[in-house]
Amino acid sequence: MRCPFCGHLESKVIDSRESKKGISIRRRRECEACRRRFTTYEKVEEIPYMIVKKDGSRQMFDRQKLLKGLMKACEKRPIAMSKLEEIVEEIEAKLQERPDKEMKASEVGQQVMDRLRELDKVAYVRFASVYREFRDVMEFKNELETLLLEK
Repeated sequence: MRCPFCGHLESKVIDSRESKKGISIRRRRECEACRRRFTTYEKVEEIPYMIVKKDGSRQMFDRQKLLKGLMKACEKRPIAMSKLEEIVEEIEAKLQERPDKEMKASEVGQQVMDRLRELDKVAYVRFASVYREFRDVMEFKNELETLLLEK
């Protein structure tokens, strides 16, 4: 690590701590040439996860965007925020396990629908109506009938 004061390339680590959120590591260093101390922050460089859209374009995975969609579907429903975060974490974990770090948007949508179907039928129908882009009332009715037959 280059000393910011004298430019010497050698320094020793005096103290090392994880940041409050655990995202980075704070290191207190001492230059071996001028003996002045400085602080560095190290962060793991992550490979961005990509979502492949219907049109073939790629977009970086945005957990906040997914969480917002879930929150919208579950608005005014008795569903704990922790459950929604759990769904997002599961999907992100599946994405991380893939060697190519890519997932089709349709796969993400299907996984969300599968989890919402178990969690809350109303939230499921809300999400499905946007995700599947129902064009008319009949498509919506067919989805509701399918849900009713499951009971």
